[in-house]
Amino acid sequence: MAKRRDPLLGCNFSVVLLNSKSADGPGMGTIALSTAGAKSFAGFSEVSGLEVQMAVESYESGGLNGAVLKFPGRMKWSNLILKRGVIGRRDPLDDSDLWTWFNEFLEGRGTRKDGMITLLSLEGKPVHVWSFKRGLPAKWTGPSLNAGRGEVAVEAIEIAHEGIKREDAGGALGRAVAGVIEAIF
Repeated sequence: MAKRRDPLLGCNFSVVLLNSKSADGPGMGTIALSTAGAKSFAGFSEVSGLEVQMAVESYESGGLNGAVLKFPGRMKWSNLILKRGVIGRRDPLDDSDLWTWFNEFLEGRGTRKDGMITLLSLEGKPVHVWSFKRGLPAKWTGPSLNAGRGEVAVEAIEIAHEGIKREDAGGALGRAVAGVIEAIF
C-alpha cells in the first residue's frame, strides 16, 4: 500500500538572510554550508511572493491562419514580502533590524542579501528549500498602530532579488540546511 502524502502546513518555516559575497551571489550550497555568520532575522510570521512568471511571446505565421504559435520569453520573479512582529533592538551591532537594512540603502551603503526560505515538516525537517540571490530592500512598511486594538505591531520588508531557485531538500543539502537551522535556533 502506498504511503499517504498529506499536504504540508505553511506555518512551519524558517528564513535565513546572509550578506551577499559576490556580484553573482553564492549558490545554494554555499548558503547552506556557511553557518558562520548565518542568522535568522527573527521569526517571520508570513512569507509571500514565492512566484515566477514566464512571458509568452505570440507569433502569427503566414499561411497558418488558424493558429498562433507560442514561444517562451523572459522570466519575471515577484518581490518577496516578509512580515514579522516588531522587536526591540538588543545590541547596537545587531544587523537584523529591518529598518536599519533599508536605511543603509537610503544612505548609499547598503549590502545585498542572499536568502533561504525553508518549509519544514511537522518534525522540523527541511522539505522544500527556496533560495534567492542578491536581494535588496525595495520597500519597508511599519506597523499600523491603533490604541483601540491589542494587536501585535507588524513590520514588513519587500525584497527585490535576481531569481529564486527551488532546491532539493533531500540528501547532503537537506542535512546542511538542517544544520544551519539548528545553529541559528
